[in-house]
Order: sequence, then C-alpha cells, then structure tokens
Amino acid sequence: MMMNLFSIFDPSTNIFNLSLNWMSSFLGILFFPMIFWFFPSRMMVFWNKIFCTLHKEFKMLIGIHSFNGTTFMFISLFTFILFNNFLGLFPYIFTSTSHLTISLSLALPLWLSFMMFGWINNTKHMFAHLVPQGTPSVLMPFMVLIETISNVIRPGTLAVRLSANMIAGHLLLTLLGNTGNSLSTILISLLIFTQLLLLILESAVAIIQSYVFTILSTLYSSEII
Repeated sequence: MMMNLFSIFDPSTNIFNLSLNWMSSFLGILFFPMIFWFFPSRMMVFWNKIFCTLHKEFKMLIGIHSFNGTTFMFISLFTFILFNNFLGLFPYIFTSTSHLTISLSLALPLWLSFMMFGWINNTKHMFAHLVPQGTPSVLMPFMVLIETISNVIRPGTLAVRLSANMIAGHLLLTLLGNTGNSLSTILISLLIFTQLLLLILESAVAIIQSYVFTILSTLYSSEII
C-alpha cells in the first residue's frame, strides 16, 4: 500500500524474506545476449561505435598525460548508470539510481580516489588549484575557502543531481497516472498521449544524466593531473 507519493521509491521487494531491492542494478547484463560476446553482431557494432566516441571524448578531456585505460573506467560507469536509468522506466522494476545509496556509492569513492591521488602525487598542483590565476592578494584567503568548499561538495552534487532527476520524472508520471480514474474517455486518451511524451522525455533524461555524471567525473579527474 502506498502511504505517500514517495512510497513508489521504497525498496520493498523480497522473496522468502531475502531482499532483492538492488538486483535491478545487475539486470542490465541480461540485455546483452550471448551472441554479443562470441562474434561481431549488429548490437556489438552499435555499442562499439558508442564506446569509441566516448573514448575519444574522455581522452580529450583527461589529456595526454592520463594513464592508459582510464577512459574505460568512465565508459563502464556510463554504461552502468545508463542501464539502471532505463530499467527504472519499466513497470515494477526498482529504480536504483533514484536513491543516494547507489549514486553516492558511485560518486564518493571516485572523488576520494581522485583527491588522494592528487594530494599525494601532485601536491603543489592541488594547492595551485585553490587559488585561480590572477586573484588579488586580498581575496586569496576567501578564494581558498570557496574552492575548498566547492571541492568538498562535489560528490554530493553528483549524487543529488542524478537521484533528483530520476525522482522528478517518476513523480510526474505517477501524479498524472493517479488522476486517470476520475477522467472521461477523451481526457484519458489525452492523458495516455501525455504519458507517452513524458516517457520519451524520461528516456532522453536517462541518457543525458548518465552522460553528465560521467563527464563531470572525467573533468574532476583531469584537474588532479
């Protein structure tokens, strides 16, 4: 029973008292059929084009001084978030990316690893980032404070941005869907058409948010080199 509007995001799925709340996070693997792994197929060519495009873009953002294979970590992150965002659009599938448990678990370790690597290996470079070039001497203490705060809240903003965008669309679809019982036939037809348009919009948001999360993580990693 839905106690309030946000109950649609409650992780409550279980079988034989075994929690299956987060199993949806691994359902994306099932979208790749066995034929994908054995020999080239249309699906494999399609994903290879996407991966090559992302690789070139991430490599350009990170720079030539990055470690080999760094872009594949961000491509894997993009794919994981993309599948979880899309799975949340299906009925009765738990939307894992709408919870800070998942989004913060992705953002916080990434940010911590970047910070630890940067402060241990490039200490002077990290200190230089706290004071933008051309800052007057009087404003330097304030700029250090502002840059430090903006740096610390980065994992939180990454996580909240992803979760909030996933929640917003689902709430709108739920609000509109709950009004269907009291509408006439003509209005129900209009409601269904509106819901379809919103689903298309949510599909675009699912792609955009996975891309934004990954591209911002890439930009944060480029600052420590």
